[in-house]
Amino acid sequence: MLREECVTTMSKVYLVGAGPGDPELITIKGLNCIKKADVILYDRLVNEELLGYAKEGAELIFCGKLPNFHILQQETINHLLVKHAKKGKIVTRLKGGDPFVFGRGGEEAEYLAQNRIEFEIIPGITSGIAASAYAGIPLTHREISSSFAFVTGHSKNFEEDKIKWEALVKGVDTIAIYMGVKNFPRIQARLLQCGKSSETPIAFIQQGTLQMQKTVITTLGSASETLVKEKVENPCMIVIGEVVKLREKISWFENLHMNHQLFMDDAR
Repeated sequence: MLREECVTTMSKVYLVGAGPGDPELITIKGLNCIKKADVILYDRLVNEELLGYAKEGAELIFCGKLPNFHILQQETINHLLVKHAKKGKIVTRLKGGDPFVFGRGGEEAEYLAQNRIEFEIIPGITSGIAASAYAGIPLTHREISSSFAFVTGHSKNFEEDKIKWEALVKGVDTIAIYMGVKNFPRIQARLLQCGKSSETPIAFIQQGTLQMQKTVITTLGSASETLVKEKVENPCMIVIGEVVKLREKISWFENLHMNHQLFMDDAR
């Protein structure tokens, strides 16, 4: 009995946001959780460079999710978190972006609480903010946008769309949609049906914050055709609103890499 109490005290689970892709965008606290973990459960969108900071002997468990295919079901992940914590392990659950923004961190925290496992939430930079910033698109601007909303691009278990599109169209200046490429024709139709102008600027930001980042600008009315033409794929952030126009002035990330490539070519 005494031994079980000691194990419970020593063990802990950290639900860590690893950021949007660029490994340098993880927080110091999140990085420290990687370094001290005995077990790390990590998702597909986590940059694997971060696993290089794990201590020798740490167990690494891939929990990646692909569209329509999960390496591990969420229930299995929940069970593994509790299982390893009850063995007295320090467990780090490494999730892309922020664990509480479409990352199922809330579900995992609930399960840990139900099982009386000590845990801590380490926020991360979510892709809706980071990818937009790297594309040169501010979600808010004093003269253009005073509100924004994060929206999921797919529903749990293919349930009927429960998103209040009309409220978003009428009440929010900027809409950022996560993982919405596959369902975009339906999203586009709902936005137009609810009164969003077909001329509204829209940006598709693929592989945001990584060197292969690709940003495609179009309008809501022609966006579905542009997706096909430009071969846009997930992971991708979709940003809808007048702030997209600011990219013309403050685009910096792709220009930075372009200028670097020109410098390297000249050096040769």
